[in-house]
Amino acid sequence: MKDSRAIILIYSPDQPGLVAAITDFINVNGGNIIRLEQHVDKQEDAFFMRVEWDLEKFIIPKEKISEYFQTMYANKYDMTFRLYFNDYKPRMAVFVSKMSHCLFDILARYTAGEWNVELPLIISNHEDLRWVAEKFGIEYHVLKINKDNKEEIEAQQKALLKENNIDFIVLARYMQILTDDFIKSYPNRIINIHHSFLPAFIGAKPYHAAYERGVKIIGATSHYVTTELDAGPIIEQDITRITHRDSVSDLVRKGQDLEKIVLSHAIEYHINRRVLVYKNKTILFS
Repeated sequence: MKDSRAIILIYSPDQPGLVAAITDFINVNGGNIIRLEQHVDKQEDAFFMRVEWDLEKFIIPKEKISEYFQTMYANKYDMTFRLYFNDYKPRMAVFVSKMSHCLFDILARYTAGEWNVELPLIISNHEDLRWVAEKFGIEYHVLKINKDNKEEIEAQQKALLKENNIDFIVLARYMQILTDDFIKSYPNRIINIHHSFLPAFIGAKPYHAAYERGVKIIGATSHYVTTELDAGPIIEQDITRITHRDSVSDLVRKGQDLEKIVLSHAIEYHINRRVLVYKNKTILFS
């Protein structure tokens, strides 16, 4: 099990003895803790924790760890947890429309080996970016969607995702609203980039609206998609300052730069199992 590690994300009602119990489970079974981070939300009276440990000398088989932890600790302390292993590469699908800036950034990072992830396919409702996918040697599927065929097309999309064993989806400026049924099939596993610092200017031309208002900062927000539009748990945000000298095209350019970096950070947090969703908020572990 050389360089084989486990990562567990936990939340539970706050109570004495949680840290000792969790670390005891790892220590008594021969694990070596590599990283540990915890947080207590006093308002919610909730405890959150991320632990990463070395499995080289861990005596419980990987396939039994979840069962053991559930029986011995999670039931006792009313814990909700997710267990991951570093030797599994999550499989990501990217949805796009016509804008290429986020897609190029994702593909550049992917091909450079920055992320421990597989990217077997790109799904779009337009042909425009097929050449980009072909340049990077990734399957590109066009499924033209409209208000009349949405249910049928989403069924085809889900079939493609299932066929490719997709773990999570990235909406890289995919200009379609997903149905509730589709979203519920991938809870907290659809990452979106919003071209504003939420909550902010709504509509199709947020930078034009910001320009008209003479704003001094613009931003971008990456969040998990929920059935409430643009109101899912926020993973990452950033801003940049602007002045009266900036034109609309300057705002668009600066905004797209922000979108790329904010989305890439959100993807990285998700891949590295550093995001814990609780209610409609996220705990981001460093």
